[in-house]
Amino acid sequence: MTNLVVEVSRYLIILLIAIYTYYNFRFFSMKDQEGRDLACSRQLVCMFMLHFLANMVIVLNTGLESLALFYGAQVIFFLCYIYLYRFFYRNVSRLLVNNTCMLLCTSFIMLTRLNPSRAMRQFVIVAAAAVITWIIPLIIDRVWQLAKIPWIYCGLGLALLSAVCLLGNTSYGAQLSISIGGFSFQPSEFVKISFVFFVATMFYRSTDFKTIAVTTAAAAAHVLVLAASRDLGNALIYFVSYLMMLFVATSNWFYLGAGAAGGAGAAVAAYHMFSHVRRRIQAWRDPWSDVDDIGYQAAQSLFAIGTGGWFGMGLYQGMPEKIPVVDKDFIFSAVSEELGGIYALCLLFICVGCFLQFMLIATKMQAMFYKLIAFGLGTVYITQVFLTVGGATKFIPSTGVTLPFVSYGGSSVLATFILFNIIQGLYILKRGEEEEDEKDQAKSQGQ
Repeated sequence: MTNLVVEVSRYLIILLIAIYTYYNFRFFSMKDQEGRDLACSRQLVCMFMLHFLANMVIVLNTGLESLALFYGAQVIFFLCYIYLYRFFYRNVSRLLVNNTCMLLCTSFIMLTRLNPSRAMRQFVIVAAAAVITWIIPLIIDRVWQLAKIPWIYCGLGLALLSAVCLLGNTSYGAQLSISIGGFSFQPSEFVKISFVFFVATMFYRSTDFKTIAVTTAAAAAHVLVLAASRDLGNALIYFVSYLMMLFVATSNWFYLGAGAAGGAGAAVAAYHMFSHVRRRIQAWRDPWSDVDDIGYQAAQSLFAIGTGGWFGMGLYQGMPEKIPVVDKDFIFSAVSEELGGIYALCLLFICVGCFLQFMLIATKMQAMFYKLIAFGLGTVYITQVFLTVGGATKFIPSTGVTLPFVSYGGSSVLATFILFNIIQGLYILKRGEEEEDEKDQAKSQGQ
């Protein structure tokens, strides 16, 4: 009976994620608010049904009543997050709220499948992060001083990254985290946000050559400290986000070309300087030449994706635990193996939908400061998604970064909540301005 439920549920889960993804893009073509609200409501129906089916399979396979209670706690969290957010912020982007919950839903499903204790720990972190970051849209709407303190962003960011470089814990060849009082956190996840604010503030003030030179030097300092820590995945995210923000602020193709050439040169230098980079490049080029050592992780990831096919093996029917660090860097491979290639593609499309929402908000913002923040954070987000998925599929070498909201990791989850809530704050701010303009137009027409 359990096998029959698993077999039927995997096809229903794929159907539900496909419908959810359809409305994720259908949303953008709808002009009226009523149609958009209906699309978002249908998304939630699909998400809760998918969540129920997956957890039913989990409980049937494990027989653990504690996991049924864990499922109930997740449902309560999602309901509170969705409806309280809409209650406190009337103009919230329902699409971003839905996508946040859908990505977290997938995370809880896969982490529970891989390691229930880690899944429960992640749930506590997610709930705490959601509460802590709830006030961010209000801050974005009320505090203009955010555009007046560029060197505080820069100084604080460099101080945190330097502390990791000097005192940080080493993991897989890179210094990534700091331990304080038994807790460890990864500062680079949060400095991404302060870095974007720094660059946005500088280019909001001026885009003359002197400002660009000073900002480029400060940005290069961030990247060099990360390179010294051998955290090259995050160094690449910082570099790409700065280069794209520079191009948007100046519309200068020379800066874009020179930056790309400099980045290519830095990549070659990193290959010759760091042994773990050479190992990852070798694993990317030919994992089968040393499949028992250097190429083991890449090979297991490809085996998992290939075994899952389009429709997946079903939960508990695959062997994703054979992939090293599967719950962090290679969660996409685990999703592909057990939930299927279609599900994994839909998950990727949902991430792309979030990015499109970020870019739409960036284009609508009139103040250059807000425009650059939305564009910079969107670039940070989509670059991280690309690096994670590209590394899992051997499209690019593995960089050791997490898939936002899906991979295991407290620092990543909290930083992503901050990022999404800043974007929500910008969206709410713009919607409020549009409503004021509509009221003014109505008054002028009435007179």
